[in-house]
Amino acid sequence: MINVAIVGATGVVGKMFLKVLEEKKLNIDSYVLLASSKSKGKKVKFMDKEYIVEELTEHSFDNNRFQYALFSAGASVAEKYAKIAAQNGCIVIDNSSCFRMDKSVPLVVPQVNMEDAYDNFNIISNPNCSTIQAVIPLKVLDDKYKIKRVIYSTYQAVSGAGKKGIDDLLNNTTEKFQYPIVNNCIPQIDVFLDNGYSKEEMKMIEETRKILKKPRLPVTATCVRVPVLNCHSESISVELEYDFKIDDIKSLLNNSKGIIVLDDIKREIYPINTFVTGTDEVYIGRIRRDFSVENGINFWCVADNIRKGAASNAVEILENILKKT
Repeated sequence: MINVAIVGATGVVGKMFLKVLEEKKLNIDSYVLLASSKSKGKKVKFMDKEYIVEELTEHSFDNNRFQYALFSAGASVAEKYAKIAAQNGCIVIDNSSCFRMDKSVPLVVPQVNMEDAYDNFNIISNPNCSTIQAVIPLKVLDDKYKIKRVIYSTYQAVSGAGKKGIDDLLNNTTEKFQYPIVNNCIPQIDVFLDNGYSKEEMKMIEETRKILKKPRLPVTATCVRVPVLNCHSESISVELEYDFKIDDIKSLLNNSKGIIVLDDIKREIYPINTFVTGTDEVYIGRIRRDFSVENGINFWCVADNIRKGAASNAVEILENILKKT
């Protein structure tokens, strides 16, 4: 029997877990939906059945009740309950920032480093949504041309901040953000650190290095919250070790798993948020040479941050593990 717990099942990402799982129809015998006491007793339709949400407690994972758990309930919840689950023989795939930089915990994007997931101590970490979509094309470029430096500028949707972020955009409130997000771009995501970078920016820098196994790779980032409902957009500048032809780069990316190239500037075709929403691929466009450095390239990268950048990535990790066991 394969039993799976969905922790944080009533949240934005938790609901997407359920949607993706319904579509994939993995070989799983039973699911249990867990959430905070506020959601206890809620009824959720899933897999053509009605589920009653259970409260997450210290005893939820007793007696090796689950073989796997998908967590999306925040770092403080993961810090306590993911460890309890792991101690009870459950393999946890956690969407929070809690374990990402823990050297003993693999940080996994299936298209990039799935092999790392199998070397775990019952906890596997899902990267930050903005990192996931970036490292997929970066890995492809690194394998052939060797990356020397990366510059990120992100334009991140309010859905990345959860329900309160969505409500701030729809209702023109400031429950989540420091300023009204309507008609503004806010150059702050998460708190600022002593080095002048935001925590989100440092996540991208450190996670990119860990996933690509390049601990000294020069990476810098500026992360901006924009008045867009869904899908993160990123302008990525990359300096490569070896020379390239633009047509070869386009072909290489377009023939890589999980990537779709939309790049026809004569017809003004490039990835935009409303087109990408609801998909699991990373969309790339505006591919062009960066003439300010030798062997430089710029491209535009868009992905659904709730689906690909969180739920689908975690479910894909589970899917690959199930195939191997």
